[in-house]
Amino acid sequence: MKISQGMIRFDRVSKRFYMHRQRPRSFHELFIEGWKLWRRPPGEAFWALHDVSFEVSPGETVGLIGPNGAGKSTVLKLAARVLEPTSGQVLVRGRTAALLELGVGFHPELTGRENIFLSGAFLGIPRREMARLLDAIVSFAELEDYLDVPVKHYSSGMYVRLAFAVSVYLNAEILLVDEVLSVGDAAFQQKCLDHLFTLQRSGVTILLVSHDLNVVQRLCHRVFWFDHGRIRMTGTAAGVVKAYLDEVHRRDDQALAMHNRGNGFPRWGSGRLRIERVYLTDKAGTERYQFETGETANIHMRYRAPVRIERPVFGLAIHRHDGVHICGPNTMFSGFHIPWVEGEGEIIYVIPSLPFLEGTYLISVSATDEQDIEMFDYHDRAYVFRVIRGQHPERYGLMTINGQWVHERLSVAQVACFR
Repeated sequence: MKISQGMIRFDRVSKRFYMHRQRPRSFHELFIEGWKLWRRPPGEAFWALHDVSFEVSPGETVGLIGPNGAGKSTVLKLAARVLEPTSGQVLVRGRTAALLELGVGFHPELTGRENIFLSGAFLGIPRREMARLLDAIVSFAELEDYLDVPVKHYSSGMYVRLAFAVSVYLNAEILLVDEVLSVGDAAFQQKCLDHLFTLQRSGVTILLVSHDLNVVQRLCHRVFWFDHGRIRMTGTAAGVVKAYLDEVHRRDDQALAMHNRGNGFPRWGSGRLRIERVYLTDKAGTERYQFETGETANIHMRYRAPVRIERPVFGLAIHRHDGVHICGPNTMFSGFHIPWVEGEGEIIYVIPSLPFLEGTYLISVSATDEQDIEMFDYHDRAYVFRVIRGQHPERYGLMTINGQWVHERLSVAQVACFR
């Protein structure tokens, strides 16, 4: 089977692991039964990958996305030859640098300088070549003052910065990256991403695992969505990421709906009027518990009043998950007067454009008399919904106020006045 330089090919690859689930044993039991260990059954089989086939062309950047345990990291370890497949064939041609668990292979007693040369030796890079790369690696990692300190004294951030710098400067033809773009502060993260773009332009083949879907969409030509050890979908980064997020949101919606219907929550009131059900819908009337900033959201309160109640007031409160009280509208504040209620009915609070930014929010609901003396029913922070960013550009703070920017040039006279 012909494979070009810088290419990765998986041909019907499966990988099985065994999990041993035995109760803890005392030292005495281990001593008595130690001779039996070689006869221990292999344990429960767990298939991390099932019959996976794909090909990454030279110079292509491919992203692997999916939930934890889907098999993404196993793919990288197989491509890095850290693991062998249980069945099938993994073909990788070209010098490979793997950023799997950053710093694996570093010796804690050796200095940063010594570990740089050690990493090069593992890949067969001559010492003279590593000496030429040394200054660039150290400068990228921003560890000039700690180069000759044993890495066991490095902070975790220093450790992974050095490991990242070593890996991306090894002149590899294939780069395997597993969740390492979160190292360091925001400036260093951008520096890492910029360097990956440079490697991409130079023709390096990149296989990337990341939960940062924005990075995946910016960097990758194609994306594979893994689910339970199989490739569920392959395609453009934008298309696959959207399908994956839609599935995640659908599952989250179901989980939130079940939580909101079955959770216990603090509740009090006389019970003369009871709020029987609270749920949220979108503009189309579909029940949902995740919304994008700016979407229409409707909060429904379905009530039951066994006897006639004059001039009731319905209200709600929204808190952020950390307890910050955001708002507390009610029908009286809005001038929405309800003469009386009896039997069953529904009150709906319509939010035409949800102003909240990304986060988790809690809803309380209430029904009181007009004088706010008798509490008929109160559900305290009982209902959860989430806001995701979607296409909205803002990302900092609690909410958007939809203001407008205006730019005006000052005249010479106005400038003189300010002085």
